[in-house]
Amino acid sequence: MKFKPLRHPLRMFRILRFIWKARKPSTVHDMPAVVDTFWLKSGYEALTFFGTIITHSQKEADYMNRHFDKLKNHEMIHLKQAITTGDSWWQFYRLYLKFWLQGRRIRKRFKNAGYWLNPFEMEAYEHMNDLGYLEQCRNGATEWQRFADMSIDERIRYKRNRLR
Repeated sequence: MKFKPLRHPLRMFRILRFIWKARKPSTVHDMPAVVDTFWLKSGYEALTFFGTIITHSQKEADYMNRHFDKLKNHEMIHLKQAITTGDSWWQFYRLYLKFWLQGRRIRKRFKNAGYWLNPFEMEAYEHMNDLGYLEQCRNGATEWQRFADMSIDERIRYKRNRLR
């Protein structure tokens, strides 16, 4: 693998701005979308980070800031999940990492398992097409807890049944 030096070495520290400006999840009513290609892995459309949605392009960010569609709904579900983790972004990301690492262990059996078998992602994908879901969970989205109580094998079976 060829080493690519960073064009802008300090660019990775721009993320500190999002952390510094972050508010408690319960005080965020709408998350703005911004562009930051450094942190968003190719193959993913958006990323929720401390109350901000990160996208690949300004066109995507502008669209998401003007429209509420299934992708914005998916990211807003993550905001509601953060409320149920002690109303703390730090706690949300600690649990997200824990679940991601659990899934990574079986990546040979299930491609990208750390992401797809993460209970937070499972709930967000389950309800992203239901644009009224956020109204149902005003005090936070809690279905992720049901997925977290499942074993990894149960989550795999659940995902495979949903993909049929």
